[in-house]
Amino acid sequence: MKWDDVTLIILAAFGCVTLLLTQISEVLSRLPQIIRAWRQVRQELSGGTGSGSPDHSAGTTSPGTPAVNSSDAGGHTPGEPEAGRGES
Repeated sequence: MKWDDVTLIILAAFGCVTLLLTQISEVLSRLPQIIRAWRQVRQELSGGTGSGSPDHSAGTTSPGTPAVNSSDAGGHTPGEPEAGRGES
């Protein structure tokens, strides 16, 4: 085995470890959100309304309701630049 092969194996191993740690970090950072969603699913399946449950924060909306104020009649679509609207 040459030194080039050893170097490539070491680099590949460190790359795999880095990728694994990054993926674990992403899953752990989203775990609270996943747990809240699972609790909400269990609550919905059990038939509870739970409007005053501690899992629901004041800033969240119910599924199926828009998260924006519908009284704004701007007609702006997400991702569309503001300055380019209305021009052909």
